[in-house]
Amino acid sequence: MKQKLRNHIEKIVPLTDEEFDTVLSHFILHTFKRGEFLFEKEEKVKYVYYVVSGLLKLIFTDRAGSEHIVSFAMEDWWESDFYAFLMKTRATMSLKCIETTTVFSLSYEDYWNLCNSMPKMEKFILHKSHMGFIGAQQRILSLLTTSAKERYEQLIAQNPSLLQRVSKTQLASYLGVSRETLSRLSC
Repeated sequence: MKQKLRNHIEKIVPLTDEEFDTVLSHFILHTFKRGEFLFEKEEKVKYVYYVVSGLLKLIFTDRAGSEHIVSFAMEDWWESDFYAFLMKTRATMSLKCIETTTVFSLSYEDYWNLCNSMPKMEKFILHKSHMGFIGAQQRILSLLTTSAKERYEQLIAQNPSLLQRVSKTQLASYLGVSRETLSRLSC
């Protein structure tokens, strides 16, 4: 598992063994069971998570109690309620395991310690943040400018494994359509 984290970081910045040992000392390895929450709405968000194995969903629950899936996070992805994590506020969303999931957790203090003490890690985190911003903007544009069918086709093209890993109800929530609409799209 350590090697997986190292390989992920080294796609962007090279690390010596000593540097990686320092980086690794800032992370905590956790395993969560299917259905378990890493954090729930209104809780303090203590960590940002790197997914080693498994699958998570970031959920927003509206005032009517309807669940909206903001994102799925699978192997090699980072996830959290980033606003709550970085601003040290309570979560507006919940992070839940769809599958048993192993993550490396990075606390707020360790996040900033790595950024401030290791320019390589600051570069890595900045790169991951930029890619996250781009992904979020692309998702917003897709929701605003494409049909449900186009969003479904994009999702399948970008993440074909999701079809086997999540229910149609969850896919529908992520795509912003009803379960019935998704059934018509997937025929």
